[in-house]
Amino acid sequence: MQNPIMTGYDPQRLHEALLRVRRTISEACERAGRAPGEVRLVAVSKTHPVEAIAILYELGVRDFGESYVQELVDKVGRLPNDIRWHFIGGLQSNKARFLGNEISLLHSVDRTSLIEALQRRSEQPMDILLQVNVAAEATKGGTSPDQLVALYDCARSQSKLTVRGLMTMAPYCDDPESSRGHFRVLRALLDELRTHAGEGVASALSELSMGMSDDFAVAIEEGATLVRVGTALFGDRQSD
Repeated sequence: MQNPIMTGYDPQRLHEALLRVRRTISEACERAGRAPGEVRLVAVSKTHPVEAIAILYELGVRDFGESYVQELVDKVGRLPNDIRWHFIGGLQSNKARFLGNEISLLHSVDRTSLIEALQRRSEQPMDILLQVNVAAEATKGGTSPDQLVALYDCARSQSKLTVRGLMTMAPYCDDPESSRGHFRVLRALLDELRTHAGEGVASALSELSMGMSDDFAVAIEEGATLVRVGTALFGDRQSD
C-alpha cells in the first residue's frame, strides 16, 4: 500500500478530525436527549483514495459513502470486506446492475424508473432510502414531498427492495440553522410515511439520512440517524 502521508493524508490529522466529528455527534445527541449510538457516521469518501479510507478504517470507521459507480466498484475490491458501503449519489437506471452486492444501503432512490430497474437488474435484496427534494432545488435530485407516498408504494411492491427510510440534502448556506426547517420536514414526512405503511411495516422505516459536514449537528438534533460527513473528515478533495 502506498504511504498515506505521501498522498497528502496525514494519519494524525485524520485521527484528530475523526475525534472532532465524533465529539460533535456526541454533543448534538446530548442536546437532543439521544444516545450517540442512535446516529451512524457515514464517511463520504468519494474522490478520496483507498489509502485515506484505510486510515479511518483502522480508527474504527466502517461506513463509507460513494457517489460514482465505477469508483465504488474499484474501491470495494481493495479494502476490507466488512466495510458497509453506502451509495449516496444520483444513480442512472442503466447502472443499477453494477451495484450488485457491493452496497449496504442506497440513499438516492428518487423515481419509479430507478425502482423498476433495481428490481429487474439486482440479483440480491437491497435496502434503499427514498430521496426527497424538500427544498425543491432544481439542481438536486429527489422526489417532491407530495409524490413521496406514490414512490414508496411503488418500491414497497417490489420483492427485492426494502425501504428503510428517507434522505435529503439541505441547500448550502453559511448558517447551519438554515437547514433545520428542511430536516424537520423530512422527519415529519417519515412519520407520515410510517402511518401510511401501517403496523408490521412501519418499523422498517427507521432511517433518516440528513446532514453533511456543515450542518450534521443540527440534523442530529432533528432526528438524523445517518450523517454524511466528508470535508470535516478528509478535508477538501484532493486534486489529481
